[in-house]
Amino acid sequence: MPAYFVVELDTHNAEGMAEYRAAVPGTVAQYGGRYIVRGGASELIEGGPEPKRIVILEFPDAAAVKRWYNSPEYQKILPGRLNNSSARAFIVDGTG
Repeated sequence: MPAYFVVELDTHNAEGMAEYRAAVPGTVAQYGGRYIVRGGASELIEGGPEPKRIVILEFPDAAAVKRWYNSPEYQKILPGRLNNSSARAFIVDGTG
């Protein structure tokens, strides 16, 4: 069953995020993931507050998401995101 890594991201330092943004796609692909959404336009239709940048990655399953997230390759670049943005990130199981 596919699983999705979903991030709502509020970037505070775009220049500081540049290296992270350049490096992360290679790590995603290396662990079997692919981008579904990478910060396209969003429109709030219910509730609040207004969403920030949304990123959705698809992986074969939740175990693959965790392998990617905890991998040495991703952990090496993760501080680039953590130090330059605030975010909520979570895993969502897809339908089988």
